[in-house]
Amino acid sequence: MVPGGAIEESRVLRGVMLNKDVLHHKMKRRIENPRILLLDCNLEYKKGESQTNIEISQDMDFTRILELEEEYIKKICDDIIRMKPDLIITEKGISDLASHYLLKAGITAMRRVKKSDNNRLARACGATIVNRPDEIKESDIGSGCGLFEVKKIGDEYWAYITECRDPKACTVLLRGPTKDLINEVERNLQDAMNSARNVLLEPRLCPGGGATEMALSQALTEKSKSVAGVMQWPYRAVAQALEIIPCTLAQNCGAQVIRVLTALRARHANGETSMGINSETGEIVNMNELKIWDPLAVKLQVFKTAVETAILLLRIDDIVSGTKKISDLDGPNQTQTAPAEPTEESMRE
Repeated sequence: MVPGGAIEESRVLRGVMLNKDVLHHKMKRRIENPRILLLDCNLEYKKGESQTNIEISQDMDFTRILELEEEYIKKICDDIIRMKPDLIITEKGISDLASHYLLKAGITAMRRVKKSDNNRLARACGATIVNRPDEIKESDIGSGCGLFEVKKIGDEYWAYITECRDPKACTVLLRGPTKDLINEVERNLQDAMNSARNVLLEPRLCPGGGATEMALSQALTEKSKSVAGVMQWPYRAVAQALEIIPCTLAQNCGAQVIRVLTALRARHANGETSMGINSETGEIVNMNELKIWDPLAVKLQVFKTAVETAILLLRIDDIVSGTKKISDLDGPNQTQTAPAEPTEESMRE
């Protein structure tokens, strides 16, 4: 999410976008078809995990210690430069000396990238995250990226690793004038992605606009006619509850509820099970022609949850209905008192 701009500027990137800038201002900010190397190690002198003391006996010893650090950094930089990458991205730090060697070799570097972002970069460009510079192989280099570019949006720099060939990870860029509006767009996008996911997992659809609920209501009403006694009332109760969906749709669009529901019930009685209510005009139309469908997985879960909730409430009502308030037993004007504790004599009786 990047605040600023219009909602129409939101798009899906075939790659990854990072809130990072290059390490040095002279490094390239645009590279086409870059060779990307992903690291999970420091490009600086390795510090000891515990406290270390060094005793120096000569003046040249301190200079030699600094030379050893520089030689170590130069060695790991030579191991990287040997593979000729165009872009280096590491999760750890990069020292100024290592930045100097990389800049001389014409390599762009970025540091302190999140672990999750580094994994997404590996999936997008086909690279392998390397832990030791001396173990880099040609197969670890990612060459699936088409364009690396750094852009400035507002006061922040953003790195685009896009135009990837067959990316396994993508980025959805959301733009908007305010953060509240972007959050609302994100919630709507999440709902849309969940709907697409439900259709992929359960590739079945049913007509919307209250058509499915009215069809089930009609079927349950017909079923209740074949059931004798008290057992027919649960069928009629569920059928009546299902009609609330088309009734609510008719109310929201300002139509005459009783007339629309009667007409819709008659259409379904004639076998027109795909007829529903147009939420904009309040007319009864064929949902298949309007291409308004609901995922079957969502409908099944809604009906299952509704029935289980009703059963739970009925069980609670059975328990509550078996109790009476003390005020009802003593009369409306009597003062409510706590029940006396049972004594031994009453327990014997």
